[in-house]
Amino acid sequence: MIIDVHSHAWEYPLHFGDDFRHQAKRAKAGVEMDLTVRYEEYQASSIDGVKTIVFGGKAKLSGMWVDDDYVAKYVAAHPDQLIGFLSVDPTQPNWMDELHYGHQDLKLKGIKLLSMYAGFRPDDRLLDPLWQYATKHRLPVLLHTGTTFIAQAPLECTLPRHLDVVATRFPDVKIIMAHLGHPYEGEAVVTARKHPNVYTDISALHYRPFQFYHSLMLVQEYGIWDKLLFGTDYPFTTVNATLAGLRSLNDMLQGTSLPRLNEEAIEKMIYRDTLGVLGIG
Repeated sequence: MIIDVHSHAWEYPLHFGDDFRHQAKRAKAGVEMDLTVRYEEYQASSIDGVKTIVFGGKAKLSGMWVDDDYVAKYVAAHPDQLIGFLSVDPTQPNWMDELHYGHQDLKLKGIKLLSMYAGFRPDDRLLDPLWQYATKHRLPVLLHTGTTFIAQAPLECTLPRHLDVVATRFPDVKIIMAHLGHPYEGEAVVTARKHPNVYTDISALHYRPFQFYHSLMLVQEYGIWDKLLFGTDYPFTTVNATLAGLRSLNDMLQGTSLPRLNEEAIEKMIYRDTLGVLGIG
């Protein structure tokens, strides 16, 4: 079975400000993307039997706000296929109340943080109550790491190295760095290698194939294939497109002396028991 660890649930453009929508044109060369999420379209662009972790996101600074009630309702429509994560923006009032509500009342199974988009660092002591709660309740935490097209989102807040500090303080929390931290893949790789409970996903990377090849070669050379989790970043891309991108990376090496990626390791990553890794029943 394939587990997609990284997919979104929101209503577009309702959950976004006009500024976010305008800046999103930079995501793909000046084209305004349609970020509408429909689970039926997700299924149609996926092989059978995929289970999917979905989340919304809260980041007042960047003009994005998806209430966890919406995520819970989205999951409830397809409970056998979908697993919901809650989200909080620690720069806003009452964020711990929202954490408790999302977990205890809505029964969401993990936490999604948008550090850069909201303008906070994950190693800020302000977040210690979150990491303590995640430790106590064994909630995995997935964070956006890497680049963005949003001007007001500070890159300093997204660096994977900050999670080294978090994992040292809170070693029992399962942490997932989204997007292999790109373009800071080296930081993501060495942080994941160092900490037993730190992982990274490969979502939204296949459409930059040469960069993706180099990123996975770092993974291979550092010996951390077991720390990679499959993810898509739907609606930015799909399961089938991600699978095709992964499985064709070695094709561009024909006629060169460049080393090949381990295709067996890629397949193991695609079919990894991610729910077991994260402790989600």
